[in-house]
Amino acid sequence: MPSISDSKCILIIGATSGLGRSLALSILALPSKPTVIVSGRRQGRLDELAQAHADEPRLKTLNFDVGVDRVSLKASVNKVISQYPELDAVMFSAGIQHQFDFTKPESIDLDQASDELNTNYNAIFNMITFFLPHLIQLGKSRPTFIYTVTSGLAIVPGPWVPNYCATKAALHSLSLSLNVQLRDSNVHVVEIIPPLVESELHDHQLGANERLSRFWMPLEEFTALTMERLEKGDIQVPIGPMVGGNYKEFEEGKVDQVIQMFKRM
Repeated sequence: MPSISDSKCILIIGATSGLGRSLALSILALPSKPTVIVSGRRQGRLDELAQAHADEPRLKTLNFDVGVDRVSLKASVNKVISQYPELDAVMFSAGIQHQFDFTKPESIDLDQASDELNTNYNAIFNMITFFLPHLIQLGKSRPTFIYTVTSGLAIVPGPWVPNYCATKAALHSLSLSLNVQLRDSNVHVVEIIPPLVESELHDHQLGANERLSRFWMPLEEFTALTMERLEKGDIQVPIGPMVGGNYKEFEEGKVDQVIQMFKRM
């Protein structure tokens, strides 16, 4: 089974902090020595990362904002492909999370909800569409990869972040469908399903870090467990006992069901 160790050049979108940054540095350390393109919209963070690894020519940084309009997003994708024609893997790690209380509908910020939907799903859907012609063409000669980062909340939602859960559930469903549609193209779709992980995702939510830190998985532990599964070539990567238990109860075997459904169409 092809694995992340087969990748020669990987772009990680949303890698200036948290899960994306940690995975990027672990991928950079693989014995296969891939080129790792770290992208995000915070130039200061990109500069810090580049300076910290100035002795590593395989680490590249790229300012990439997923929140732009569709035309600009496509132009950004085309620019990346032109600059890195050997790009054979893209990991979508960008994400935002907001709390919404529907018992107080007047408090719901619809602009925040729209931004969350765009960042966590719509922009990723569009980018996958834009990257795929290149990945399919390159896949004629070697394995190529799409890595989505969803959430355990895509399986069992957390009602305090309902829109976030819905976006991750949508990306989870899309990942399943893409996995089946692209099975014969040598484009391998891999879904990483994290638990609650130590990160900056909750920094803007008042009191959330203090409350959630009692339950979250340390970032270092998450990264080690995830890399182990990615190196094995697993196509679905649920991490942690709670996510693993929910995955086993509600999701195990679903890929085979989707394949059979697709064959009947």
